[in-house]
Amino acid sequence: MKTRDLFKEKQVFSFEVFPPKTSSSIESIYNTIDELTTLQPDFISVTYGAAGANDTTTIDIASDIKNRRATESVAHLPGINLSRDDAARILARLQQNNIENVLALRGDITPGTVSQGDFLYANELVSFIKEHGDFNVIGACYPEGHTESDNIEDDLAHLKNKVDAGVDHLLTQLFFDNCFFYDFSDKCRKMGIAVPIEAGIMPVLSKAQIERMVALSGATIPHALSTLVARYGDDPTSMFDAGVDYACTQIADLQANGVDGVHLYTMNNPLTAKTIMRNLGMM
Repeated sequence: MKTRDLFKEKQVFSFEVFPPKTSSSIESIYNTIDELTTLQPDFISVTYGAAGANDTTTIDIASDIKNRRATESVAHLPGINLSRDDAARILARLQQNNIENVLALRGDITPGTVSQGDFLYANELVSFIKEHGDFNVIGACYPEGHTESDNIEDDLAHLKNKVDAGVDHLLTQLFFDNCFFYDFSDKCRKMGIAVPIEAGIMPVLSKAQIERMVALSGATIPHALSTLVARYGDDPTSMFDAGVDYACTQIADLQANGVDGVHLYTMNNPLTAKTIMRNLGMM
C-alpha cells in the first residue's frame, strides 16, 4: 500500500529502523522487527544504513518487513553518489521485492568531497523515481530549516520544488518543540504544499544521544528538555523514563492538534516504542 493512501483513512503512526553496522549482527535487526511489527505500525521505514551498509541491506530488510511480516515498508534512497544507472538498478530491485514506497534523499555530503553521482538535489531524484515506476515518493523536510539553508524561506522554496517534482508525503526531521512544527506546517500550506506532513519524533534517552543529534540536525533544545537532561542524564533508568515522557507529551499534543501522522525514530529499541504506545493508550 502506498503511504499517501494511509493518510486518507487515519492519523498515521509509523517507525524507523536502521541496518546494523556489521553483517555479523544482521540478525539483531530482524529480532527488532519481530517486536515492532507486533505493535502494528502503519509502516516501518529502513534507512540506507550506517558504515558498511548499502542498498542491498536496506532492500533486504524492507522486503522482509513487507513480504514476511505483512507490514508496509519504506526504503530510504540517498542520491548524492548514485549514477542514473545505479538508481535504475535499485528501483528495479525494489519493484521485484514488491516495495512501493521510497524516501528520496539528497544524502549527506562528506566535507571536502564532491558528489560522484548524477543527483545533486533531492528533487532530481524524485523526478527520476517517478519516471521509473509506480512508486510512492516520500520527501524529507525540516521544521527549523535545513542546516545548509540560509533561512527558512529559501528552504521552503526548495521544498516546494521537491513536492512539485512528485513527492506524495513529507516526513520531518526530528524536533523537540512542537511550535516549530506548527509554524512550519502553516507556512507549507500557505505556499500550496498540500501533501501529508508527518512529524518525526525522537525520544531523548541519553545525554550523549541528544548532543549527537543536535550536532547533526541543528534542532533547538527547549529549556524543559535541557533541564531533564541536566537532572537525569547520568542516570540511564531515570533518563529513559523522562525522555519517553517528554516524547509522549509531544506526540499527544501533535495528535490532539490534528497532525497527519507521527513517525517514531525508534533507534532500533522496541522497548521505547512499546512504552510510548502504552503510555499514549495506543496498545
